[in-house]
Amino acid sequence: MKISTLQEKKLDELREIARELDLSGYSELRKQDLIYRILEAQAEGAASDDEDAEALSAQPSGDGAEQPDADDAFDDEDQDTGKPAYMRRYDPDQTELRGMLEEGGVLEVLPDGYGFLRSDEYSYRSSPDDIYVSPSQIKRFGLEEGDTVKGRVRPPKEGEKFFALIQVDAINGCDPDELGERSDFEYLTPIFPQERFTLEVESDSYGPRILDLFAPIGKGQRGLIVSPPKAGKTVLLQKIAKGITVNHPDTHLLVLLIDERPEEVTDMNRAVDGEVVASTFDKDPERHVEVADTVSLKVRRLVESGQDVCVLLDSITRLARAHNAVTPEKGRTLSGGIEAGALRGPKRFFGAARNLEEGGSLTIIGTALIETGSRMDQVIFEEFKGTGNMELVLDREMADR
Repeated sequence: MKISTLQEKKLDELREIARELDLSGYSELRKQDLIYRILEAQAEGAASDDEDAEALSAQPSGDGAEQPDADDAFDDEDQDTGKPAYMRRYDPDQTELRGMLEEGGVLEVLPDGYGFLRSDEYSYRSSPDDIYVSPSQIKRFGLEEGDTVKGRVRPPKEGEKFFALIQVDAINGCDPDELGERSDFEYLTPIFPQERFTLEVESDSYGPRILDLFAPIGKGQRGLIVSPPKAGKTVLLQKIAKGITVNHPDTHLLVLLIDERPEEVTDMNRAVDGEVVASTFDKDPERHVEVADTVSLKVRRLVESGQDVCVLLDSITRLARAHNAVTPEKGRTLSGGIEAGALRGPKRFFGAARNLEEGGSLTIIGTALIETGSRMDQVIFEEFKGTGNMELVLDREMADR
């Protein structure tokens, strides 16, 4: 049973599963701890715990205490007694794989060389479901920050905090053995869009049909939807997302919501059959920037693998505000109160959209807010005007009819 399946269940349902597995003391456990116990019991039921108890010891422990080395799985370079156990390396080739779970996430590499797979269910924030990735695996498979990795993991043992990646089955949707040498995103050749998205799904939905006729979106498009408040930009994004998921199922769709209301995030999750990543308005600007950077790295790695990716960003204005809030003051402030270097990050994000001659494409459709009464918003729009290769302007008077 997968982690996500257990998380969707209520506490009473989890206790019933624990009772069937004959677990002791389950009634006193919190939901997350109970999920760990269930997963561990399932793994132990399918594998011999005696054979792999020491081979799987290199994992972050709850108290940071060192664990004994796993036979000869660590080389001399790795046997640094001054480091905690989770910074040591283990050899996945010497690890028993029976009874393990299949999970995945987006890789974040920490300065010490090891990493964690972050889940999209938490919008790539640190969570109890993070999966530890050893430095040896990162080097062996040439993993880079932002890679989407899937593989077999084991639940944390007593005294440990995180799941551990044991075997890598897929990197960005590709077999690790067939991945080969990757070209860096920045060195691939950008060209104009050559293949269009067909967005119309329902005959009575006029927005996507009008887009198909008058402002078609191509693979690799860098588009702006310029909209005043209450002009229907969110609904239009949902219809665009539906058109892509229905008519182009091979395209990886990702909706990024920055500084949005929580109820709108829920509505988007229910309306879109794709990945929705959000950072709501009650989060710090640093969190908004962190989420956007993670998404940017992820989609770049997917495109490097030759895939077509589409990102719907709502909104580029709020992303620019977040960057402005975290940019150190250097005494150079532009009109509207914007720091001189605050727009570099948003422009780097938006400028990544391109069709690639070597294969693959990254489409980014972002919304820009106007007529909000904020001078800053107007300056942000003017800075991004002309950076895209498509611009769609919504009219509030027409939307009110």
